[in-house]
Amino acid sequence: MSNVLPTIADVADAYVRLRDWVVDTPVLESPALNRLVGMRLLCKAECLQHSGSFKIRGAMNRLLELRAEERSDGVVAFSSGNHAQAVALAAHWLRVPATIVMPADAPQVKIDGTRSWGAEVVLYDREREDREAIACKLATERGAALVPPFDHPLVIAGQGTAALELGRTARVRHAEIEALYVPCSGGGLVAGSALAIKSVFPHCAVYAVEPQGYDDTAQSLAAGERRVLPAGAPPTICDGLRAPTPGAITFAINRRELAGARSVDDREVRAAMALAAEHLKVVLEPSGAAALAAVLAGPPPGLRCVAVILSGGNVDLELLASSLRPPRDR
Repeated sequence: MSNVLPTIADVADAYVRLRDWVVDTPVLESPALNRLVGMRLLCKAECLQHSGSFKIRGAMNRLLELRAEERSDGVVAFSSGNHAQAVALAAHWLRVPATIVMPADAPQVKIDGTRSWGAEVVLYDREREDREAIACKLATERGAALVPPFDHPLVIAGQGTAALELGRTARVRHAEIEALYVPCSGGGLVAGSALAIKSVFPHCAVYAVEPQGYDDTAQSLAAGERRVLPAGAPPTICDGLRAPTPGAITFAINRRELAGARSVDDREVRAAMALAAEHLKVVLEPSGAAALAAVLAGPPPGLRCVAVILSGGNVDLELLASSLRPPRDR
């Protein structure tokens, strides 16, 4: 693949390439959640994927396309956590040296998970340093291949395989997905998902879901061009959804394919984490619960079947415990 916009054909190719490496994660459904939102709600559980998130799909798709000599020189990635763990795991499987640039304030569970696969972790200050500049410098110095977290055609195509599986499972269950909600940071998952789901359900409306205060995709869609968030955005527990601007490649797809974007606040995300644990029996990190939170907070009217991607489950136990407690105990 050249550095052009990926297509559904690229997602289909990625599916074939990845099927012996990734988990075809279950599509969960709960009668209680269906009643709560007043429609059929299908939940693609990428929290049960290798490394605990969908990110292994894009990382592995990128690494599998490296030539043997490129693999020997290693890879460099930058990530707040889930992409870091995914690249570390993919590199471990393929015996490729990996260096990952991570924010010093990333959840410890994600830093530990990245190191557990043998990757070198380079920590940086999220507020004062540029992670991409650090990663590019390391890649140049070491002759290593860069594995971006979202803005790369192979990464986008790999991420799209989750929605391709979702669409095919829905077909088998005789469910017609009318809208799909996807967590969004730089836009790689939602871009790949939009390409994939529309190959199965051409009229499906796809929505990006962002944390309140980090709505760069929503602002960019409204403006018709990429916008950069100003510094000083409020804190959010959705640590994996804090990109300040969409990717160039991802936005070129998303401005064409998305029906819109939604924002969720931390309270709504915590509620979604608790309901997922209670009714779906899965553990979600805040970023992984964002799409579910959007549907629970404002179910789209007049639809019969909506789907969400539960994108990850790598959460610190303290945060999980506080999210599962009844409000009176908080």
